[in-house]
Amino acid sequence: MSTLGSSSPSSPTAAARPRASRWPARLDLAQSLSGLLLGLFMWGHMFFVSSILFGKDAMWVVSRAFEGYFFFGRAYPGIVAVAVAGVAALIVLHAMLALRKFPSSWRQWQAFSEHRRTLAHGDTTLWWVQVATGFALFFLAAPHLFQMLMHPEAIGPYESADRFWTGRWWPLYLVLLFAVELHGGIGLYRLAVKWHGDAQRRRLQVLKWSLTVFFLVLGLATFAAYLKLGHEHRERAGEIYTPTWAAPGAPR
Repeated sequence: MSTLGSSSPSSPTAAARPRASRWPARLDLAQSLSGLLLGLFMWGHMFFVSSILFGKDAMWVVSRAFEGYFFFGRAYPGIVAVAVAGVAALIVLHAMLALRKFPSSWRQWQAFSEHRRTLAHGDTTLWWVQVATGFALFFLAAPHLFQMLMHPEAIGPYESADRFWTGRWWPLYLVLLFAVELHGGIGLYRLAVKWHGDAQRRRLQVLKWSLTVFFLVLGLATFAAYLKLGHEHRERAGEIYTPTWAAPGAPR
């Protein structure tokens, strides 16, 4: 016998109750996965470009490896272009998903700013930094991706260094370095807190800032190496690098 006021699953009250949509959760999961992939790509990309710190030959080997040189016997820059197109598409997807959570009006921005000042909570401030750097990346990442998409063959010790110095891309790359590392590092930290829980928040904060400092130092050292090489090579800008073992007169 049912109690007074209860409603069975087949009652009109239960039938009229709307079911909660699963789409917000699905979109949130898609945002998390796309952010995770982009964050891991960011770290991998930094290691790849930092190969210049081990010498021009090391950077040449890494560049040609991504073009399939050691698999096909010749370089196919189109492979890089396809990878760049995939990254660009993932960035667009991630940005569209992230925009759902951005304040969409001046009143919302005011409410958030007041909330942030009142709480004085570190993670809330990190979210604000992530929003600001994400907005900056809308404008900073596009030129770089378009350059790589249209000229995937222009990646190498001399080619990349010439782009830094002679092409005068270094101001954009410097700002892009800080925006990407801060945005990606904060995003991966917030993902870890979200899916791992608050129990390890303090340890995750230490790990997050340790990784951010590490990649910023590595990025600045790499940035300086390309600037130095580009300055030294400025009189021969446009020259394609030939590894030492393939240069004329090199011992066979």
